[in-house]
Amino acid sequence: MRRKIKIKHRLMPDATYQSLKVSKLINYLMEKGHKNIARDIVYGAFEDIKTKTKRDPLEVFEDAINNIGPLMETKSRRVGGANYQIPHEVSPERRLALTLRWLVAFARAKKGKPIRGCLVDEILAAAKNEGEAVKRRENVHKMAESNRAFAHFARRHKTSRLVLTPAAARSSIR
Repeated sequence: MRRKIKIKHRLMPDATYQSLKVSKLINYLMEKGHKNIARDIVYGAFEDIKTKTKRDPLEVFEDAINNIGPLMETKSRRVGGANYQIPHEVSPERRLALTLRWLVAFARAKKGKPIRGCLVDEILAAAKNEGEAVKRRENVHKMAESNRAFAHFARRHKTSRLVLTPAAARSSIR
């Protein structure tokens, strides 16, 4: 018997910036259900970014997300008794999840400052294409590039042999 299809939880945008990405960052930063503390940290970090850069903190955050997000990654696949690292494209949902996970993890790894200051430093560094999270993305891309020879092991989805007319093809693309 098949499992029940999991219903995806719909996340509401945060109150201040009306952004789903900021809301997800708050959830990634939250520990033990203390959402208000996580909110205070993120909003305080955004205020610090605004004073340091004189730019909209949401724009700086978007730049950081775009610079951290990996486009390719490797997945392990067993073929003929050997494990191969096969490069795959990263879906947008997974890209955002990896980005926020790396951003929070590297901000937490810094010692000697409160998390708010560490988060500011990591976001600003990522917006300039620097920092630990960007290095992680570069390492993931290098791994995918070096294993490009194994891309032919990736599973090919069987497509149906249905022949479409040009009008039907255009309507199916939309």
